[in-house]
Amino acid sequence: MENIYLAIVLAPLIGSIVAGLWGKKIGTAGAHTVTIIGVAISCGLSFYVFKHHVFDGGAVFNGAVYTWAVSDGFTFDIGFLVDQLTAMMMVVVTFVSLMVHIYTIGYMKGDPGYQRFFCYISLFTFSMLMLVMANNFMQLFFGWEAVGLVSYLLIGFWYKRETAIYANLKAFLVNRVGDFGFILGIAVVLMYFNSLDYEDVFSNAGNLSNITIQVIPGWDWNVITLICMLLFIGAMGKSAQVPLHVWLPDSMEGPTPISALIHAATMVTAGVFMVARMSPLYEWSETALSFVLIIGAITALFMGFLGLVQNDIKRVVAYSTLSQLGYMVVALGVSAYAAGLFHLMTHAFFKALLFLAAGSVIIAMHHQQDIRKMGGLRKYLPITYATSLIGSLALIGFPGFSGFFSKDAIIEAVGHSELFGSGFAYTAVLLGVFVTALYTFRMFFLVFHGKERMDEDTRSHLKESPLVVTVPLILLAIPSVFIGGLTIGPMLFGDYFGSSLVVFKEHDVLAQMGEYFTGALGFVLHGLVTPAFYLSMAGLATAWYIYMKKPSIATHFKEKYKSIYNVLDNAYGCDDFNDKWFAGGARRIGNVLFKVGDAKVIDGVMVNGTAQTVGWWAGVARYMQTGYLYHYAFAMILGLVGLVSWIFIV
Repeated sequence: MENIYLAIVLAPLIGSIVAGLWGKKIGTAGAHTVTIIGVAISCGLSFYVFKHHVFDGGAVFNGAVYTWAVSDGFTFDIGFLVDQLTAMMMVVVTFVSLMVHIYTIGYMKGDPGYQRFFCYISLFTFSMLMLVMANNFMQLFFGWEAVGLVSYLLIGFWYKRETAIYANLKAFLVNRVGDFGFILGIAVVLMYFNSLDYEDVFSNAGNLSNITIQVIPGWDWNVITLICMLLFIGAMGKSAQVPLHVWLPDSMEGPTPISALIHAATMVTAGVFMVARMSPLYEWSETALSFVLIIGAITALFMGFLGLVQNDIKRVVAYSTLSQLGYMVVALGVSAYAAGLFHLMTHAFFKALLFLAAGSVIIAMHHQQDIRKMGGLRKYLPITYATSLIGSLALIGFPGFSGFFSKDAIIEAVGHSELFGSGFAYTAVLLGVFVTALYTFRMFFLVFHGKERMDEDTRSHLKESPLVVTVPLILLAIPSVFIGGLTIGPMLFGDYFGSSLVVFKEHDVLAQMGEYFTGALGFVLHGLVTPAFYLSMAGLATAWYIYMKKPSIATHFKEKYKSIYNVLDNAYGCDDFNDKWFAGGARRIGNVLFKVGDAKVIDGVMVNGTAQTVGWWAGVARYMQTGYLYHYAFAMILGLVGLVSWIFIV
């Protein structure tokens, strides 16, 4: 199996290298062919690995495949940990990536950076696979930084646009903030566990549960709590949790296929996966779990509010991603790791579907993204319409769709938790259901229903997207409907994850829920009588009434509550705050250092001052070099008298 694991990670890497180095020689067809073959091999082998570990009961693989370095007694290995959790992530990453690769053929047709784009997205797949398959913190950090680097390249893919350069720089810098905490957490792990291997760290976590450290003199921190908090700061950056969420909406500056890949199955899920993988550590710290829970709840609700005022079709879906990531993090906070991963999986399919459907709309609209200039597209784009409807219903948690099972499971899990902050979190995720349904179907109705608001030239050219676009939509729509019902039993209430996840008995809210779980149908019937179902339907009905029947209501509310609208439209002022205090503060410090440190100290004192000092001494010495012999003779006599006097005096 070791060779299969190597093939899974190397196939996309080889495709990326070929497309990147020889893209001009092999042409556009060669570039997409070699990268799609690489990802297809990885996807097919990932399904085989899934079958081996899940259906055939194959043993967990945990071993090093390459020793990268040995330093001061520490061994840094490239190794794989492949269990049920890894197998699920591998299938999700490679399948969604394969769909995105195929879709890209149609979306990026004619783009001058066509080969470069395929090189990047294939490299992105390799980076994410290295992350999820890692069996040690060093390799985890490599994958972590690699997906950050490639996301920087992809968000700024259209580098001639100033907005794209701003967006990728913003993503890079915000993630550096999170990654600083992340690498500090890894450093503390190495310092106290004397190892970076998962197995060593997890098996010894209990031994350090009562050990404290003074980060600030006089303030004791539990070591496990400190590690978990620092690692989660890294997750806040990658998974865009408040306040490190600001980069994700701007990542829409990249082409739509990469928006789907980043937002659905790869980079933003890395933080959720990491916390779940670290469950043997997090279970020892209720403080860290509460911190995770509260951050996730704030993100789930307040990022959803921002989706209500967005008019760019991709930004609506982007804020939806922020909110849904909050739901996943909430699940992690109440130790319902399986529920968070379950939502990660279902969300990957229907969110990729929604992004790619949005891209299909953008293609048809000649790259118009403002939903206020759309309307009535259902008769022009029947496949895009049907698949968008499926994705939207899955997103709002309509009974029977995949998102229903995973989202309702999270809400139920939070309701059963007694952890500090669970009351606030339960209220937030319930209100978030209404908000999600409202902004989702606001977008859906404005795009596909109502009167046509585009110009005549655009309307006359409207047609369904080509097969390379619609086939991935159909293939993603299928799991968006069925995957939740088919897998809820083993993933949430069975033993699917086995030893991959560790949950202490007192934290096991899913076990409490399992007492009344009677299967997928029973879960659906139970969901029909929960507050979440009625809030979801209320949000859908509100969107229909306001945007289809009485559009004047939206205009009235916008004018009457203009201050609230401005706060939401300005994204709570987070970007302004960061620009003024962090970016602006850095610029002000730089200006001071330039004017004082560089201009006055370095240039003025050290460089120019040295030159001026030499010039002054030269001017003084000039008077000593007169050219008259009697002056030199007189100086020699004085020197001789001084020397003799010094000898006799000493």
